[in-house]
Amino acid sequence: MGRSPSDLAVFIGKRLLQLVPVVFGIMILAFVFTHISTVNCSVWFPHASADTLSHCEAQFSQPILSQFWTYFVNFLGGNWGASVTGVAVYPAIATGVPATLELVFASLFLMIVIGIPLGVIAAQSAGRWGDHLVRIFYLTGWATPTYLGAVIAAIFLAPYLGLPSHGEYTSSPPPFPQYTHFSVIDAMIALNPHWTVDAFAHLLLPASVLAFINMGIATRMTRSSMLEVIPLDFVKSARMKGLSEFWVMYKHALRNALITTTTVLGVTAGGLLAGTVVIEEVFGWPGIGAYAYTSIGGGGAPPNFDGAVAVVVVFAVGVVIANLVADILYGVLDPRVEWR
Repeated sequence: MGRSPSDLAVFIGKRLLQLVPVVFGIMILAFVFTHISTVNCSVWFPHASADTLSHCEAQFSQPILSQFWTYFVNFLGGNWGASVTGVAVYPAIATGVPATLELVFASLFLMIVIGIPLGVIAAQSAGRWGDHLVRIFYLTGWATPTYLGAVIAAIFLAPYLGLPSHGEYTSSPPPFPQYTHFSVIDAMIALNPHWTVDAFAHLLLPASVLAFINMGIATRMTRSSMLEVIPLDFVKSARMKGLSEFWVMYKHALRNALITTTTVLGVTAGGLLAGTVVIEEVFGWPGIGAYAYTSIGGGGAPPNFDGAVAVVVVFAVGVVIANLVADILYGVLDPRVEWR
């Protein structure tokens, strides 16, 4: 196709431009729906002070378009609003983003190293017991509600396996600088083996639950792609050369089958953000998922409209970027795809 790096740069630029109207539209929807739901400030903020209620009523008495324009201008300037208790939204979200990304990346890693080999096993034994057992495994994850899987893991599996079920570290804050706010990476940078193991142990259970619930995506796509690739001539030729079945499956067949699986996993990364809301709340993980839960009034907290809108925008950006990465990976892995 004669593709060049400049083609890729143009492709990425076009997709980034498409990000702007998508995020703007989502911001409008989130703002409008959160604000038209406020009929009486005293109902939403029953324990707020008189000054807070007065400020709330003055704000919501303005026309909705005027309210949104004021919010949008402030948002672009870095002022994302504050909760009724005066906690600024932007610093709270900026602090929580790395923890959420760490949880999502760890879950993706588990989905790849476990889900893809399971898909290969299912394809090799299509229609037999191996295929049926793998299908039962990933369908169980798909059928498990996020809150149920998280609660079972935190209450029953954590004590049984001797794993922690709350927070990033045993003590918070840890006794070393946090440069990246990725718990495991910061512990490794500090060259502290004890805290590295501690951070890994805290991350393992919530990441495993999030991966288990979404594992079926990687497994099912790998199985379907492998079943399409296995009958092809180049796989038969590899077998005729006397190569081992393991080498044929993982070196030749899987390499071509991964094109579809990889792109689907890229899209899935954006969807994992939604699962972090419940996971982080149950496991006390200090990310934006837990912040989103409290912003919508979860746990008895007063609603935080500015925080809710900001979280929706951040999640939307994450989903769009994940789709962009998936498109790029698809183009890189399959030379037949043009970057347009």
